[in-house]
Formats: sequence, structure tokens, C-alpha cells
Amino acid sequence: MPRRIIIVTAVHAPSARFLPEAYKSLCEQELPPGWSWHWLIQEDGRTEEVRPYVPDDERVTFRQGRAGGPGVARTMALSAADGPYVKILDADDQLAPGALARDLAALEADASLGWATSRVLDLLPDGSTAGFPGDPEAGVIERGAVLDFWKANGFRAQVHPATLCVRRDLLLALGGWMALPASEDTGLLLALNAVSRGWFSPEVGLLYRKWEGQATGQAAHVDSGEREARMGVVEARARALAELGWGYPGAG
Repeated sequence: MPRRIIIVTAVHAPSARFLPEAYKSLCEQELPPGWSWHWLIQEDGRTEEVRPYVPDDERVTFRQGRAGGPGVARTMALSAADGPYVKILDADDQLAPGALARDLAALEADASLGWATSRVLDLLPDGSTAGFPGDPEAGVIERGAVLDFWKANGFRAQVHPATLCVRRDLLLALGGWMALPASEDTGLLLALNAVSRGWFSPEVGLLYRKWEGQATGQAAHVDSGEREARMGVVEARARALAELGWGYPGAG
């Protein structure tokens, strides 16, 4: 398999205008010698509004499909994933300098790690950034630690799922993202941590855009009934995986 890191981005019409900034942040990444990236942009639906923002670059693949939410779009994009690692980059976010190189360094150095995450800064509408407390210690995150923290802190994980870099085989083994209307990335994070150790880098790896159109800012996202159901199935999946005793890379 090529020494390639796959960038997976789900996009819909309202967020398409941010793709050029995401692309700029990707082009500014410096990879180790012999490594390259392949950006898979999957539209959640079929419109004429996204393609004009897709960069004209042979390293970029753009596809469309039936609308089903960002988790479905990302999972569909995996059909073209041709490298050992998959990095998530939402259409409205930006990678920080050095993010990909740090992810690769962690995962290449330790075969027992299934995934890597990093510190996040909110990117505010005025262009300023803001951090928040609660990051874990730098280094290894042991199996089960994310679920324990998430459960004890109002369903808030100590690492951000939008920064995930995952081994492709492990991501496929878990079925990609959860089939949920939201929190599908949190569900993936908890599932990954149920079966494998992870890594946290204290350097900023992502600028997480705050804007009026983002899905997490909509009323439906905080509907109490739906949220309770989402959190319930996310937790149940993670606990079921842990109880089965299977672990990556094969240790129980």
C-alpha cells in the first residue's frame, strides 16, 4: 500500500465555501520523506453548489452520493482510501501546521496505537482563536479512558473527534462512522478507544470553525430526547466492544 495519508472530508452546500481554506491548510503540511496525501471530498447529496469550490488538484478526489449525513458521507469516501492512515478534516475546519507529521510520527513509532488526536482551538467568526481547558496529558491514552471521562463529564470527551487520525484497517473493522444524525464522530472515538490505545499531541492540530451554519449549533442537535438516545447507543456500542475482549492489534 502506498505511503499515503488519506484526508476524508464530508461536505454539504452551506459548508462548501470553506473548502479553499481547508485546502490551503492541507497544502501547507510538511510530510516525512516518501509520504504523500490524498484528499477525498464526499458531498452529502448531489447538488451543483459544491463542485465549484473543489480544488483542481490531482491529489483531490471529489464524489457525490445520496444524502445521509456526514457519517454516511465519510464512510462512503472510504471506498477510495488507498493508504494506511485516514485523517478527518471537516469542510469548515483547518489543519494547524505540522498536524499530519505529528500524527504519522506517533502512529509509525508504536504499532499498538490505533489512533491519534491533538489539541484544538476554536476559530471564531472574527478570525481570532480560543482554547479551552481539560486536555489530557501528552502521550498515550489507554483503552477505556475516553469512555470513563466522557461518562463522568456530561458526555464531553477529553479529546476532540474532529482531530482523529486512524489506522485504515481498524477504521474499516469498526464499520466507519456510526449511523447517527449527529455525534457519529464521538461514537467512532469511543469505539476506537474501547479496542485500542490512542495518542494525544498537546500541539494545536486543528482550528475548529464556529459559524452560524454548523450542525452542532442547530436546535435539533441539543433536542433532549434525541441527544439521550444518541448518547445511549454511543455508550452501549463502546461497552459492548470492550466486553467482547477483542483488541487492536489483536491483544485481548
